[in-house]
Amino acid sequence: MKHGVNRTLYQYWDELRGTRTAPNRSEIDPGRIRGLLGDTFILEAVDQDTYRYRLAGTRLCSTHCRELKGRNFLRGWGNEDREALASVMAAITEDAAAAVIGVDGHTERNQVLKMEMLLLPLHMPGEGRSRILGASASFERPYWLGLHPILNQSISSLRLIWPDERPSFLTGSPAPRRTAVPQIINGGQAHLAAPAMEGTRRVGHLTVYDGGKI
Repeated sequence: MKHGVNRTLYQYWDELRGTRTAPNRSEIDPGRIRGLLGDTFILEAVDQDTYRYRLAGTRLCSTHCRELKGRNFLRGWGNEDREALASVMAAITEDAAAAVIGVDGHTERNQVLKMEMLLLPLHMPGEGRSRILGASASFERPYWLGLHPILNQSISSLRLIWPDERPSFLTGSPAPRRTAVPQIINGGQAHLAAPAMEGTRRVGHLTVYDGGKI
């Protein structure tokens, strides 16, 4: 994880869950993460094609220049990215994985906003892991942010963290060096080339890095 917002939110979520795969939705205390609230959101898993925003922070809504509550999270992605995200969401709700996603937000003027998104499972009594706690934070705040809405998004990178793994920033151990993975542009869509390391899998057109070495 590169962004401080996501590191802080992951650490809070990890402390709440303890030895469980995920904490309960009712355990989330907004006061404990008040500095992150503008970038955070909660999704409700309705079905395999619908993950509805139940809550969305003010900075996140301002970035998109619209209220996100009630909208489908899978709206506004290209077909291949949407299929990959649907698979990732299933891994989160069914297998309690966490996901770290590099996101490019695109405006109608072809401006691009680089963001990092974190998705974490939450348990609802009687429903299972039907909620997802997330954050999406930009690395820069260009002059046009909040003036020109993010109309669509694309995935630039994707990593999964499984329940029994811990990211390196929590363990204090350095992340291992990785062989660089070039991006290949095919028909305007970014594809990740096959990696030169173990612990990866394909999700749709994307290469997903398993493990907590983030």
